[in-house]
Amino acid sequence: MGEQAKVFIGDTTLRDGEQTAGVVFSTREKIAIARHLDAMGVHELECGIPAMGEEERDSIRALVNLGLSARLITWNRALIPDIEASIACGIGAVDISLSVSDIMIRHKINKSREWVQEQLKRALGFAKEKGLYVCVGGEDASRADGEFLIELMRTARDNGADRFRYCDTLGILDPFAMCEKVARLTTAVPELDIEVHTHNDLGLAAANALAGVRGGARYISTTVNGLGERAGNAALEEVVMALKVACGIDVGIDTRRLRAVSRLVGRASNREVPAWKAVVGEKVFSHESGLHADGVLKDPRNYEVFPPEEVGLTRHIVAGKHSGTNGIVESYRQIGIPITRAEAQELMALVRHTAQRIKGPLGEKDLVKLHQARSVSLAA
Repeated sequence: MGEQAKVFIGDTTLRDGEQTAGVVFSTREKIAIARHLDAMGVHELECGIPAMGEEERDSIRALVNLGLSARLITWNRALIPDIEASIACGIGAVDISLSVSDIMIRHKINKSREWVQEQLKRALGFAKEKGLYVCVGGEDASRADGEFLIELMRTARDNGADRFRYCDTLGILDPFAMCEKVARLTTAVPELDIEVHTHNDLGLAAANALAGVRGGARYISTTVNGLGERAGNAALEEVVMALKVACGIDVGIDTRRLRAVSRLVGRASNREVPAWKAVVGEKVFSHESGLHADGVLKDPRNYEVFPPEEVGLTRHIVAGKHSGTNGIVESYRQIGIPITRAEAQELMALVRHTAQRIKGPLGEKDLVKLHQARSVSLAA
């Protein structure tokens, strides 16, 4: 990607993640999640919506009182009372959000482009008077008129905004369009940093986040496990590892903690992490196919793009329908039973037949039973 400016990760698990239908975090869970993310080196945590009420403000104050290294930022409508509620929590950074597409301006807030411009000046001016770091959030930016977005960004820049959040609110963009649109904005208003906030309605949130960086964005909004409204947001674990592996960009996050924070958020949200979840799923470093297992045992780089330890996981060789000789030897070694290749060759048909019968991989008890049956057969 050539000369690359530093990329910052902002996590919104505690705000947009909690907006997932049916998800509620307790203050204790929010504190635990925030501490995990901070310890990993996540740069910014979007930690709530103060205007929701006193209970929400209390949880935000509890996070402020932790004294984390990460910047804490709250989400607000571009309204002075919302910003005042954030200030009352001890927050020093705010996102002020405005609907910027014509469809939302007309059919959601029933206003005009001129009203949006004036409201931005009013809210942004107030926030900067109070000494706040301000991100201007462009809701539905991916469906907005390009020239209008440039006008808004110039207004934001001229009134002291620190960055602009480009939201693909409905998750409608493909990575090529995302890159082009962000590049156009960074070229038109180079003085204002851009953040990309992507949704996963078409399964493209992580890809679009990376495309935004290629277009010149310096901030990426993520959630742990891709939690979020509808199909969710760009997953923290996917974005961080994709930047590192596919793009050669290390954002300075301790990836060994990814599994732990994924499990924590999975429990707190009552959304179990699928075993096949990209990057952090328990089974993504499991190998059964004879060719694959053999290749991994010879050199993990044959079939693993990064070591499982890099994200807090471990490798497993699974005995099943597609196992080969080396895989069966390793499966038995994993449970403390050394066997030779010749023994594995003899066991292979039994392993495959059992897998077919139980419609899945063999567990430790299955393997022990087959080994014992073979020993008895030989003794007879």
